[in-house]
Amino acid sequence: MRQLKILHVMRAPLGGLFRHVADLAGAQAARGHDVGIVADAEKVSAQAEARLAQLASELAFGVTRIPMSRQLGFSDITACRAVSALAARCEIEVLHGHGAKGGAYARLANGDGRIHVYTPHGGSLHYSPRSLVGFTYLTLERILMARTELLLFESAYARDVFQSRIGTPSARVRVIHNGVADAEFAPITPAPDATDLLFVGELRMLKGVDVLIDAVASLNEAGAAVTATIVGDGPDAARFKAQAAERAPAGQIRFAGPMPARTAFAKGRILVVPSRAESLPYIVLEAAAAGMPIVATAVGGIPEIFGADAAGLVPTGDAAALATVLKGWLDDPALATDTSKRLQATVRKSFSVDAMVTAILTAYAEALPSR
Repeated sequence: MRQLKILHVMRAPLGGLFRHVADLAGAQAARGHDVGIVADAEKVSAQAEARLAQLASELAFGVTRIPMSRQLGFSDITACRAVSALAARCEIEVLHGHGAKGGAYARLANGDGRIHVYTPHGGSLHYSPRSLVGFTYLTLERILMARTELLLFESAYARDVFQSRIGTPSARVRVIHNGVADAEFAPITPAPDATDLLFVGELRMLKGVDVLIDAVASLNEAGAAVTATIVGDGPDAARFKAQAAERAPAGQIRFAGPMPARTAFAKGRILVVPSRAESLPYIVLEAAAAGMPIVATAVGGIPEIFGADAAGLVPTGDAAALATVLKGWLDDPALATDTSKRLQATVRKSFSVDAMVTAILTAYAEALPSR
């Protein structure tokens, strides 16, 4: 494939979206392409800032930070103009937007001779079309479809939700699963003080942390001394801490701040992913690669990762069902180990970074002749 000039646009460098952009941009640069990243000017975690600094030194177009508001506003006009100017100055051929805001800025950028690529990463798809905010965002998504040459989805689930809520795109559509690197298959040894359960992610209602707390509380009320560690931060952190203090005995649920996933994995023996909504979460891929037992809800693209074991996933929002599955796994460690081994083999075979990058570059090449 010939060398391409690629610009990735996202808002906040957080979570799985940032992991995806960082992996993709770094791998594209390693394959000889000229790549850049645009992100919000507001600083986030020290870990994210360190990764951005590393990418800035590796990418031909570096990392550009511009102010980006979370909600719609007049500042979006300034941000769009900044992305357009940068794309023109660098003679970008592939303008790839990630998430609702990144996707909008990338597709609204002026200039001919390039393709506009969009990966939703959930984004607007999480909003209900019956709410005012949801109606607004989904309407904007329909308008922006006309400025899109290539739509990439990390799961078949995200593709199907997009088509049902927004419409059938005239652009090329590809489903390309997220991937993990070979180094992530190194095993994790639980720390001496590891708790029974572990949650890693953003602390907000969408992630179902409240459901996990209720499940742990019910198990303790039934006489099972179950412990849990909750790793991360977010807008609902104070709410979850208050809930844990009220429902669980002191010390049964620990809260830790944000940290790298593999560092967090040593703090618990079973990863719990109680999300109410997801696309194709990296935390599941990362934990599966490390051989960690995972109890998750049957939402988004998670069943696509679990494959034949998807029947064992938990209904979303059901603390009683979650508690039942957790009790079964805690009582039968062999069952948890066997399931984790099968899942690890599936991820090794079908969810690699190299395959993800190759598929995305191929999709770019297929869409470029249309411009």
